[in-house]
Amino acid sequence: MHRDAIAGSIAAIDGVIVTPCEYDSKGYCLDVQVTAQTLLQAVSVIDHCGFFIEAITGVDWLGEKTARHKEALDRAKAVIAAAAKSAAEKGEEPPPAPPLPQPPEDMTDELEVVYDFNRYDDFCRISMRVRVPRSTPCLPTISAIYPGADWHERETHDFFGIRFEGHPNLVPLLLPEDADFHPLLKDFKA
Repeated sequence: MHRDAIAGSIAAIDGVIVTPCEYDSKGYCLDVQVTAQTLLQAVSVIDHCGFFIEAITGVDWLGEKTARHKEALDRAKAVIAAAAKSAAEKGEEPPPAPPLPQPPEDMTDELEVVYDFNRYDDFCRISMRVRVPRSTPCLPTISAIYPGADWHERETHDFFGIRFEGHPNLVPLLLPEDADFHPLLKDFKA
């Protein structure tokens, strides 16, 4: 199946964003962004297209939205200061300052789960991403579709605390059985 046909099949799902990428620069051919509600449907399409699961991992985006807002504010303030300086050098009144960027409505910190899929017969690697609130990190398991995802999800749960609803055996894989911590979270303190 051709990359464009695969992208079209996945993009046909409401709310799914598919972005073709250059493998040489990104390491994958398609970047797929899904929601928790569309995850299983998108994974089913990928399975139907003959892909296998390579890996599942997490990313902690703690502070990302706050940092982006601060960067936008700093850029806006620099533009305002440059305009005022330029006007002062010309002996003119400074132009009215534009409104400063407002923070996003939802400043909730998030965790992201990244699923990597590949094919043996046709070079097309897919990176699928889904974000969940850091306070309630929960996604449906894909282990019924890809049984090999079982231990990937267990490892992701160990290190990031993301729960996979419906997982047949979500017990620690690499951490001690009594571990009540997730060492790859950015706010983890040893």
